Amino acid sequence: MSDLIEGLVIKAQSGFFTVHTEEGDFTCRLRGRLKEEWRDTDLVAVGDQVRISPVEDGGMIEGMIEEVAERERALARLAPSAGRGSRHWTRRGYLSEREQVIIANPDHVVFVFACAEPEPRLRMLDRLLVGAELQEIPAVVCANKFDLVSEPEAHDLFDIYEEIDYRVVYTSAKTGTGVEELHGLLVGRISALVGPSGAGKTSLLNAMQPGLGLRVREVSRATRKGRHTTVVPQLVPVNGSASEQGWVADTPGIRALALFDMDPEEIDAYFPDIAPLVADCRFSDCSHTVEPGCAVKEAVEEGVVSEHRYESYMRLREEHQKLADMYWWGIDEE
Repeated sequence: MSDLIEGLVIKAQSGFFTVHTEEGDFTCRLRGRLKEEWRDTDLVAVGDQVRISPVEDGGMIEGMIEEVAERERALARLAPSAGRGSRHWTRRGYLSEREQVIIANPDHVVFVFACAEPEPRLRMLDRLLVGAELQEIPAVVCANKFDLVSEPEAHDLFDIYEEIDYRVVYTSAKTGTGVEELHGLLVGRISALVGPSGAGKTSLLNAMQPGLGLRVREVSRATRKGRHTTVVPQLVPVNGSASEQGWVADTPGIRALALFDMDPEEIDAYFPDIAPLVADCRFSDCSHTVEPGCAVKEAVEEGVVSEHRYESYMRLREEHQKLADMYWWGIDEE
């Protein structure tokens, strides 16, 4: 098909896809032949690069998605399965979920946490960073509401992440601190904003581009159903120079990224401050919990690895060990 138009999926909901192209935005459906092969992930998601064929039927559909480019990466989480009866054992655990792609092909994910009001939940941040490492997505830490604490207090909280080579941006919508720096990171990229409620994402986006945060928040509110949030992100344009535009999406309701199909023994590989030490442990299968000659425990005692980060590792490992135990218990029952 030589007349296909290339575009970016900027919204996906209920089988309808909004595709942004140089010729304008098209409301599209997925060509039936693309649905024939079952996959354990979404066939099309926000952020996918596609090729469409325009249609003229006078209805809601303006185009058909004919081709979907291979994804480079995906920001994903576990999605509940359609029915309760569909629970099944996987290789690594007892799951009733499949992969739900939140944003395809993000250039990075920006984790926004407030320095205060609310108090930053750094354990959640650690878990999110592990998810980004697992999915091979560059991560930026945004320490927002910088004006509510002293500079030393803010750095005491977040310097640990800069020390392990994460980009940390200190921002305040009220004073304008860091707003231009963050805006520069969003222009020309597809960005996902992830963070707890109250972190100030809306005000921060409005500070860098009038109305941007309000528009993103309206999209987020439109996806909420009851107490739980159905994640239906939409990419919203971020203004840059005449030749450069970015896209940003808020991700409401995301408390953790997909950590499925990961053994407890693998978790240390996704902590950049712990991974380089593993080879120096006395035992090759060291869990870094009780073994003698553990290089990780020694690094914690010497202050090379922070106790906070080590505790985050321990909690995550314990959770995945329980999942692994459930899996083997299920195998024995069969």
